[in-house]
Amino acid sequence: MDFNEPPTLFDTAIQCLLHHEPLAIQALQEIPGELFVPLFTAAFKGRHEKILSAMVKSWPFFCLHVGPLSMQEAQHKLWKVMVESLQLFPAENPAFRSPKLRILDLTQHPGCKTKCPVITTTCTPCLRCCAYSERSLMKVESQCSSSSSESEGQSPKTTMELLVSLSLDSAFRENEFFALLLSKVEQSLGSLHLCCRDLRIKNLSECRWALSHLDLKCVSHLAVVKASLTNVVSLLKHAVNLDSLSLSKITCRSFKGRTFRNFLCQLRGMDHLKELSLSSFCLTDHLEHVLRVLSADLDFLQLPFCELSYSDFKFLSQCPQVNHLKLLDISNNSMYWDDCVPFYCLLENLCGTLQHLAINHCLLTDATLSILAPALSRCSQLRLFSFSSNPITMPMLRRILEYLTSMTQLKYVIYPIPVHCYGRWQDRGSFDPQKLGAVNAQLKIMLQEAKRDDMTWMTYTG
Repeated sequence: MDFNEPPTLFDTAIQCLLHHEPLAIQALQEIPGELFVPLFTAAFKGRHEKILSAMVKSWPFFCLHVGPLSMQEAQHKLWKVMVESLQLFPAENPAFRSPKLRILDLTQHPGCKTKCPVITTTCTPCLRCCAYSERSLMKVESQCSSSSSESEGQSPKTTMELLVSLSLDSAFRENEFFALLLSKVEQSLGSLHLCCRDLRIKNLSECRWALSHLDLKCVSHLAVVKASLTNVVSLLKHAVNLDSLSLSKITCRSFKGRTFRNFLCQLRGMDHLKELSLSSFCLTDHLEHVLRVLSADLDFLQLPFCELSYSDFKFLSQCPQVNHLKLLDISNNSMYWDDCVPFYCLLENLCGTLQHLAINHCLLTDATLSILAPALSRCSQLRLFSFSSNPITMPMLRRILEYLTSMTQLKYVIYPIPVHCYGRWQDRGSFDPQKLGAVNAQLKIMLQEAKRDDMTWMTYTG
């Protein structure tokens, strides 16, 4: 029996309309604006391309955000339909009601509704409107309003913004969707601003052609994989409004040279930076230089595979820039030293804010975890704790569980397979499934006895 709620009469009417495409397209000229959002949502989920195209041409609101509706399967095909349907000039759409669409947002912004609520103040009518580019709607219209008339021969003002997320690699020049974006910008004769908010680059040195078509002032989330620090610095000189920066597999010849100093200079100027991820970026004994230049507003810090030293951890525990972190990932940095006071102090400093902690594959032993456990249990906001691939015993795993079950916010724990499940712990590809099954059963019983059925404990076996 299907216990799902039956569709309402309104839902049934929308589905009926969608199955009669000519009628649905004709109805767009007559239906009230408040019906556009539910009809668009249903058309997007049902992949009704012709209806989506007509709705973009007739959209009665200032903005359209499709991120909340995005599906991995075939979503680029639907995006392509909507981009092709953008009406850049009034003469293009005599068969449709006069469109009001000025911003088409194809990014995955969490919590964003299909259209922004009506704002009665003098604020921008869209919460995602571009704020930094000289080509943005907000800046162009502000400049126009301060001038009584435009000079002859002046380039046409921006009338529409297209917000996108892009992933560039060496083969991106042949990407059909990117080619469509550039073609649409060219057709607009300067009236369409292509605004890339989230940019991921692989093999930076081979993506210069694609980058030359983007205004990097727009980028708020930047991820670069595999590049020299010299090329990264050149990129950061233009991407000056970042909220999030992720650098992975970055090569740096010297921490005493001009390139590293220029890198620190660029970080120092990032007043909006909330998230920093440095992965496979060797920072041994130099983490201090990076953290000192950051603002005190950092929320996320990820440092996996950075070969951090004891002195790096000692500075991390004293650094005011990381005293309010919500996420900390220091996985794959060996912490085999006897003195774990720095890490203990770091947990103490973060006990009121930390929500996500990852210390996987750090060579943490029973002795170290027994010292850290009290500080860990005081992290009252912790929601996810991951400490897989550390050589601990079953008694210590039980002890850690006893500490953690009192933490009401903690819902997910990713734990290491205890050493007794392996023939040799170093050979982690050959664990005993029966022994691991017994571990899982014992942990489940302990969670039930602690009345923590809302807490999930899992492990990696791959």
